[in-house]
Amino acid sequence: MSSSKNMTLNLKVWRQKSKDAEGKMVDYQLKDVSPDSSFLEMMDQLNEELIAKGDDPVAFDHDCREGICGMCSLMINGRPHGPEDETTTCQLHMRKFSEGDTVVIEPFRARPFPVLRDLIIDRTALDTIMQAGGFVSVNTGNAAEASAVAICKCDSDLAMDAASCVGCGSCVAVCKNASAMLFVSAKVSQLALLPQGQVERRDRVLNMVKKMDELGFGNCTNEKECEAVCPKGIKITNIARLNREYMSAALF
Repeated sequence: MSSSKNMTLNLKVWRQKSKDAEGKMVDYQLKDVSPDSSFLEMMDQLNEELIAKGDDPVAFDHDCREGICGMCSLMINGRPHGPEDETTTCQLHMRKFSEGDTVVIEPFRARPFPVLRDLIIDRTALDTIMQAGGFVSVNTGNAAEASAVAICKCDSDLAMDAASCVGCGSCVAVCKNASAMLFVSAKVSQLALLPQGQVERRDRVLNMVKKMDELGFGNCTNEKECEAVCPKGIKITNIARLNREYMSAALF
């Protein structure tokens, strides 16, 4: 853990000009890094220095910077989103690092996530899986009375836990098989557990798993790396539910 003093860090950053270009690690030394700044603010500081020198800034993805959109996906010292448990990159603070540390920053590595430039990857594959079945058919007229459909609190809690998945892809990046099972299982679970998700229940799981396989994601071997690095704490019990949903839909 660092002190309250500003730090000097040695950064090793993946630089790649385009999807088809070869990339390489480039070394930078960044001084006067506040331990109270976020990781992305540190990246902003690096880019300000690069721009001032006439160099190309490091391209990285971000949007809300509040830990809810999943765009800030970076591999930091070999771990998706860095050393803090259940924390997205944008919510990671530099107090987790110390004076003189070497910080290796790379994009997520998976065949379905091609690198577009520097640290930016294309996660369209996850959107494509959602389009295959991650929706419900509901009456879009007047809202139903909130208490009209009784839902067991245990089920609603599990559905809400699964729905917290932000689709960042850290589960894919850390898995040796580049499996998207944790992501898909979270999206299947959040709807399978609720009455509103019953209409497409069978087709949903069949179509989403089929699309996942078509896109080149690997299989799950239950080693729990995905659960360990998930910034939202999604549990692999959802994968067990996905398997049950799939077997039931395939057989009946």
